[in-house]
Amino acid sequence: MKKRSVLGYLFLLFLSACTTTSQKESGQWAKMPEILKNIIPPTFPDSTYNVTDYGAKNDTAFDSRPAILEAINKCNQNGGGTVLIPAGNYFIKGAITLKSNVNLHIVEGARLEFSTAASDYLPMVLTKWEGTECFNYTPFIYAYQCTNVALTGKGTLDGNGAVTFNGWHAKQGPAVDRLRQMGIDSIPVYERVFGEGYYLRPCMIQFYGCKNVLVEDVRIFDSPFWIIHPVFCNNVTVRNIYIDSNNYNNDGCDPESCTNVLIENMDFNVGDDGIAIKSGRDQDGWRIGQATENVIIRNCHFARWAITIGSETSGGVRNVYIEDCKIDSCRNGIYFKSNLDRGGYFENLNMRRIEADVCLWGVVNFRTNYHGYRGGNHPTLFRNICIEDINCNRVDSVALMANGLPEAKLYNITLRNIKVKKAPKAIQMDNVVNLTLDNIEVNGKHITSQEEKE
Repeated sequence: MKKRSVLGYLFLLFLSACTTTSQKESGQWAKMPEILKNIIPPTFPDSTYNVTDYGAKNDTAFDSRPAILEAINKCNQNGGGTVLIPAGNYFIKGAITLKSNVNLHIVEGARLEFSTAASDYLPMVLTKWEGTECFNYTPFIYAYQCTNVALTGKGTLDGNGAVTFNGWHAKQGPAVDRLRQMGIDSIPVYERVFGEGYYLRPCMIQFYGCKNVLVEDVRIFDSPFWIIHPVFCNNVTVRNIYIDSNNYNNDGCDPESCTNVLIENMDFNVGDDGIAIKSGRDQDGWRIGQATENVIIRNCHFARWAITIGSETSGGVRNVYIEDCKIDSCRNGIYFKSNLDRGGYFENLNMRRIEADVCLWGVVNFRTNYHGYRGGNHPTLFRNICIEDINCNRVDSVALMANGLPEAKLYNITLRNIKVKKAPKAIQMDNVVNLTLDNIEVNGKHITSQEEKE
């Protein structure tokens, strides 16, 4: 009898574990393992190309860029491998352009100091600037239509962006207006030429039209603009990176019109959105029509800014999974933003197990009237969004906001197991169809309907 009882007990434990696993991965979350199967970091041949063998020097008065580019070219021509930057301080007078089958590996103790002269980032390349294609200054590390490409190692990248580029945002207005109008008017991309005199800052790291991308372990400081920006890429892994960069528009990682993306174990201390998921702006985004889809974000820490979807999402965003993240202080914890110019869609978005200390404007905020609206009538479709298991200590405005417009309603929104310890107001919600509020607690009070707003 005792043996049978023990076996029965073990069997019940097994059933309980199976049930827990089943519940954990039920619904949309059950699809995440299938997405992970398609995200495989690239591997490289064993060949190593030490940049000091090509003339690079541990000397910040000496330009090591030509040596690094020569090592990258040799590595690529010989079938691929690792371009190694050993310990030391290296001055880089311009952009580093990566090539297929090359892993640029910056070892711990190595530091790349990038030039502060804007002219060093010419000639221009095809890029995207806030969701619109154009020719502009080269991102500091750039890869165009590469397959199997990586930036790895525990070394440091210092963009020195504050020296020259941080003040450019005050001068960029005419160029921004011109570029956006070009996108609206479908001006051919080859005519959208900017660069010198236009003050559109380059990104720090951009992979453009690449397949099988890995960014891992590096430490990044003082970017001129967006920091890690994969565009039109498939199979992207970004992980184990520390970013400390607080210049204007210093988004941490912005996957744009990418498929199969894993962002994990990141530490963000940035001047704008920690992670911002994008897919193109207005007519330019519709012309290309490439969504950002199958994105997994997990185990990330946000010191100042957190997670945003938008506002440049005209190509659509779908199948996003965010879990196990920590936020110290931010404006919005989980922020969805669009307007009636933008079009596109947000669908099948899932977030869970997020711990936040302070979210000034809200721990969850759906905003369908984001600034910059020009008077269009192209509603963004919001549907099938579930946010659950969220804890926040303090909100200084409205804890949970979900504000659709009559012409841009929100559909099938589920907020479950959310606790905000302190907030002036609990919820503010309009034009939401099929809203589920399940176990919502604000200021110690359980909220069960839209009417309980205080």
